[in-house]
Amino acid sequence: MSIARLQKEPLTNLPFYEERVDLACAFRWTARLNMHEAVANHFSLAINEDGTKFLMNPNQVHFSRIKASDLLLIDASDPETLSGPNAPDPTAWGLHGAIHRNVPHARCVMHVHSVHATVLAALADSRLPPVDQNSAMFFNRHVVDANYGGLAFEEEGERCSQLLTDPKVKVMVMGNHGVLVIGDNVADAFNRMFYFERAAETYIKALWTGRPLRTLSDAIAEKTASEMDDYPGQAERHLSELKAILDEQEPVYRN
Repeated sequence: MSIARLQKEPLTNLPFYEERVDLACAFRWTARLNMHEAVANHFSLAINEDGTKFLMNPNQVHFSRIKASDLLLIDASDPETLSGPNAPDPTAWGLHGAIHRNVPHARCVMHVHSVHATVLAALADSRLPPVDQNSAMFFNRHVVDANYGGLAFEEEGERCSQLLTDPKVKVMVMGNHGVLVIGDNVADAFNRMFYFERAAETYIKALWTGRPLRTLSDAIAEKTASEMDDYPGQAERHLSELKAILDEQEPVYRN
């Protein structure tokens, strides 16, 4: 078998291979959506029951180049993590490590500085009101961190993790910083991140008009959010379709 062929075949014997493929797809599609930030920002996925071991992107590699085999396997309980030869970015360790240690229901964690969510994070009132169906999806399901304390090293990561202890809260608008989304798996977290950015874009552009907003009542917003919570299979189908496109256009992400 040729070396070229070996390089093209997915390394399906990797531990947690399918989870790696899902995460690699999410990285690459986030770059296609221009929701990444240079070689910063991080996604992680818990792979053990208590969530303390997780996959995460390697230090300062562009989202558009990440492959399944590139992902680091991190132990949030290992204090020597940053001293190893394949150490993650210190801020990724600080934020994601704290969340995976302290918030076991946060199976997948995605943090980006996407444009519209970050604009929302820059407003004095960073709450997302239910002005359309997409924004209603996050009614009573997001929290605003108004106490930004600098780069997300360990102390800042520990502080942020305490804002996600309510299992109903799936999104943290990180004031003066960006947005962080949690989910049950890659599909769940990516789908929610995608829709939060779309909802923030609609809200920000509605504010640009300077005209009064038509905001949904609390009752209808909660009803809509509950219906979206229970909508069957949408997140899984979303990610499945993205993988199908990448399988056709850049299948190297599976390697």
